[in-house]
Amino acid sequence: MDPELVSTFDALWLCVNPRLKQFDWSLCKQLKQYAHVKFWSYHQTADEPCSIQTALALLHQDIQHQSQPIHLLGHGLSGTLGLLYARYNPQAVKSLTLLSVGANPSVGWHAHYYKMRELLPCSREAILFQMVTMLFGAMNTDRTMALASLLATILDTELAPHSLAHRNELAPGGVEPSLLVCHGEHDAVVYPHAHAQWQPWLKTGDRLWSCPQGRHFFHYDHPSRTSQIILDFWQQVSSMPSAFLPSDKEQLITTLLCKGMNNSVLLPGD
Repeated sequence: MDPELVSTFDALWLCVNPRLKQFDWSLCKQLKQYAHVKFWSYHQTADEPCSIQTALALLHQDIQHQSQPIHLLGHGLSGTLGLLYARYNPQAVKSLTLLSVGANPSVGWHAHYYKMRELLPCSREAILFQMVTMLFGAMNTDRTMALASLLATILDTELAPHSLAHRNELAPGGVEPSLLVCHGEHDAVVYPHAHAQWQPWLKTGDRLWSCPQGRHFFHYDHPSRTSQIILDFWQQVSSMPSAFLPSDKEQLITTLLCKGMNNSVLLPGD
């Protein structure tokens, strides 16, 4: 591993669908003004099975080199990866920030897409156009076509939790580390009631926040407002005592299928 990649950092932004990182940069840059944020990206190769366990094991290989717990954050499926990691190895996580992740982490935009494919007598292209409107709102034809093509490429080549033939189920629930859950007020994937379903899993100090006028990628449209919420939360968490202790569940992660470090890379968040 490159020694530069194991240098201490405050927060790790997770990205399991690299083609969506264009929607993360604005917020990441805002956060980097006040904290040392690294960008972790998972790249799935064409000849390997689609498995979130592989991404989870690779993430652990990077995080285990840290001498102190770190803040994890991610949007959508990337946030779900952070949720699973925080459950498996809570001692390594100072806090977890989830953007557009419902209390049922199995239900994201991928699940909506495959459900629509199953139920609607429409072409794939037509459903992708509907997905664009659902995720981003109405826009001109050229922009809609470009985003539909982007989603199609992600579904075909990047990590996805579901397929037409199979739906994976992830258990609902919270985590031991401090938790911030954010969503857009007008998110058509994580509905307001799905956001509110986090309530039973929240601990003292955990937070729920709804971004006014925000859609599924609210952090892209409202990076300044979102960064302030996250930084306030981090400041709150940093005032709490924490310990970095070996996890009883660490063995579970290290035994997960892991083909090496070729699929994951830590990149500067700029």
